[in-house]
Amino acid sequence: MTVSSTLRDAAFRWIADDPDPATRAELQDVVARALGGEPGRAEELADRMAGPLEFGTAGLRGPVRAGPNGMNVAVVVRTTAGVAAWLTAHGHAGGAVVVGRDARHGSEAFAAAAAEVLTAAGFAVKTLPEPLPTPLVAYAVKQLGAVAGIQITASHNPPADNGYKLYDGTGGQIVPPSDGEIERAISAAPAAVSVPRSPGAEVIDPRAGYLTEVAALPRGTARDVRIAATALHGVGAETLRTAFERAGFTDVHLVAEQSTPDPGFPTVAFPNPEEPGATDLLLDLASTVDADLAVALDPDADRCALGVREPGGTWRMLRGDETGVLLGAHILSTLDRTVTPDPLVATTIVSSSMLGEIAKAQGARYAETLTGFKWLVRAGEGLVFAYEEALGLCVNPSFVRDKDGIAAAVLAAGLAATLKAEGRTIPEVLDELFRRHGVHLTDQVSLRVTDLAVRGEIMARLRAAPPTSLAGTAVTLEDLLPDADVLRLTGEGLRVVVRPSGTEPKLKAYLQAAQPPSEDLAAARESTSARLVALRADVEQLLS
Repeated sequence: MTVSSTLRDAAFRWIADDPDPATRAELQDVVARALGGEPGRAEELADRMAGPLEFGTAGLRGPVRAGPNGMNVAVVVRTTAGVAAWLTAHGHAGGAVVVGRDARHGSEAFAAAAAEVLTAAGFAVKTLPEPLPTPLVAYAVKQLGAVAGIQITASHNPPADNGYKLYDGTGGQIVPPSDGEIERAISAAPAAVSVPRSPGAEVIDPRAGYLTEVAALPRGTARDVRIAATALHGVGAETLRTAFERAGFTDVHLVAEQSTPDPGFPTVAFPNPEEPGATDLLLDLASTVDADLAVALDPDADRCALGVREPGGTWRMLRGDETGVLLGAHILSTLDRTVTPDPLVATTIVSSSMLGEIAKAQGARYAETLTGFKWLVRAGEGLVFAYEEALGLCVNPSFVRDKDGIAAAVLAAGLAATLKAEGRTIPEVLDELFRRHGVHLTDQVSLRVTDLAVRGEIMARLRAAPPTSLAGTAVTLEDLLPDADVLRLTGEGLRVVVRPSGTEPKLKAYLQAAQPPSEDLAAARESTSARLVALRADVEQLLS
């Protein structure tokens, strides 16, 4: 590939408009090498200039690098100018905006740039004092009555990435049509070098109020539980430790190698508790200290994974659906119905439907939404619990309208302590739920792609020629367009949901096999597991 004059001129214009000398020099180097014919550099330049990064309901995510198709100060400045214009257009000029950050590469500079743009635009900007968990921004927006909140984070993405997450005045993530309005406002923003920026943001620390609220979450009085925990090199370790202590859980052991924020994530191949190997150090520690519960946060601490010891003594991490139904059942069974007489629990269309069975048995309302907490927190009045299978848990919607890994961990610690006092375990409780509400097993098939167009091609093929049976069971197709690019295949005791990921270059298929309640749990689990294995094989073939 050679560098066209159009590509060269676009790169030179971006360099001239970039206010950051470091990324100006970075892109100049790429241009020089590309023009010099260095192998692969022309393709790299084309990719960097292929932007801008798309602003969706999850905000921005991308590699930290120079150019419009990356996360850098220039992109953050123009994005924030667009957000400021959008807020002003909706009557929020001069309102408070909370700005926080994690500890990834570039986060400090990006948060500072966002705060300066908003301050210059006349907003009352409140910045957090250091890298802190994402739920604290969601909490501060609601507590302060702010008109928006921004967290610089890429959550559990690879180390090279960073991102920009936006909350609206409800304290929840934005939903359509706000994303489209903001994207158009970003497109209309001037070059980054011309966007006014001013210092003067007020530093606030919302931890005291947040921790007071979290400390009140555990049900019951039992506190005797030993916990092993990890922050996976993210920003959650100290807030998690303090939250446990404030709630009365003092026997806590952190994975030392992963407790200090490190944007390189040196001990894990991928900083996501769902990924194989990511929690190996945690489970080793849990075994060594003879823990009762293992807890893994993702790097920005909005997700929580639980680990438990099986009857044979081995440790394993629970799937997101197992944790979701476990904590959902716990909340419903301990809820004060005089305070919340008509509770609502919610999950997404890709998560286990078992929560619906539990809600029915408890006399609670149940809702399924499209994927993402932006929809879950808007599921309806009286929401007391929401979860998504990707380790997202909201056990505290009254003060955080988003997933909150720290709050979920504290609630789970209370459950583990209560069960320990009763001589029971979490695996035993999960078995009881399966006996009472039916075995529901879930799995996922993820197809990672290098060309995003492949995802659309596969979705189009499935729409044109859907399968008529899976795992030997007749299935029917439901297409959720235009509301969402989602296909749902259902049959007796089977469900498959296929969708492009909103945050990763993947096409995902979410599988469920279920059967009615049975006293013979071992046989029910075995037959359901066999159906799930057959379903997975068919879906893998379908997506190949």
